[in-house]
Amino acid sequence: MGDKNNQDPVQTYVVYVLGCNGADGMRTYVGCTTDLERRLAEHNAGTGARSTRGRQWRILYSERAENRSGAQAREWMLKKNRSFRKMLTMHIPGIE
Repeated sequence: MGDKNNQDPVQTYVVYVLGCNGADGMRTYVGCTTDLERRLAEHNAGTGARSTRGRQWRILYSERAENRSGAQAREWMLKKNRSFRKMLTMHIPGIE
């Protein structure tokens, strides 16, 4: 019999794709988090992932996941799917 009192509270995970258009061209970033607005603020403040520093990002896509492992699996799939991420970049202002 399992003791549910020792488990973490249920959290909602979000898988997201960020995009930016900088001097070095178009970039996307894929990640997962439990708080999308906070995570975007971290990326834009330069305290997120190293590869996102020095750029202003916007959310191009997000989806909910049932649990952490599901979010990480979907994140991995989106990282591999370059054509999907390229299609998303068409929504960044200034890109033709």
